[in-house]
This record gives sequence, structure tokens and C-alpha cells, in this order.
Amino acid sequence: MSTWRWVAMWVRRLSLPQPLGKRGEVAAARFLQRLGYLIVARGERDMLGELDVIAIDHRTVVFVEVKTRKSHDAGHPAEAVGEAKQRRLTRLALGYLKRHDLLEHQARFDVVAVTWPSTKKRPTIEHYINAFAPTGQHQMFG
Repeated sequence: MSTWRWVAMWVRRLSLPQPLGKRGEVAAARFLQRLGYLIVARGERDMLGELDVIAIDHRTVVFVEVKTRKSHDAGHPAEAVGEAKQRRLTRLALGYLKRHDLLEHQARFDVVAVTWPSTKKRPTIEHYINAFAPTGQHQMFG
């Protein structure tokens, strides 16, 4: 592939608008940083799924699920974090804590609901601290 063709491909890729979910995650991470959270990972994946944002709030590891919607027509974004999603996030978080030797640290789950209508330049962001307790068989959080 010629250099010019490669450059043109990357310019096109960079100029494409980001999907709504990705824009919501970026906005949520910036919001949390402004609150003083230290973002340590975004989009952390393993075989079970993905953790949207992992942050540190004082001495607590915070697993943040970000839900982004254009409107509340189909319900509030935070309502999409049901029991099955909570169980999956609990398993993912436990795996992350084990891999990084953090099992002795306090951890919690937050939800950030982002509502971003296509007519608005900036979203509405709602942060639910300690949104749910670990669920399922993996409830070993402090």
C-alpha cells in the first residue's frame, strides 16, 4: 500500500464520528477525572466481557459501568444495568482484582448515565455512587 493511500485511510478513519457509546465513555471518564478520580483503565476486556472504566477514588477501586442513550424514550440509561449485567460485572471485577493483586482493597460499583441527544453539543451526566452491591456467588468485596 502506498504511503499516500495509507495516510488517506487514517485521515478518513480519524474524521469519522465516534459511536454514541464511545463518546459517552469518554465524557464519563472526563467527568470522573474532574471529580478527582484517577482513571486507571478504560475498556478492560477479558473472555467474559468488558469493564467500561476502572478508577481509584481515594483508596477504593471503582468499577464504573457507563450507559449512554440519546433520550429516555426507552427508559433511563441506568435502568439498563439489571441483575444479569450486575452479575457479569461482579465476575469481571473479581477477575480484574485477582489479576492485579488487589483483592485486599475496597471496591465498589458505580453507574454513570449519559444522556446525549443528537441536537446537543454536551451530554447530561448522572453519577450513581455505589449503584449496586456485588451479586451472584462472587460477593467478596469490602
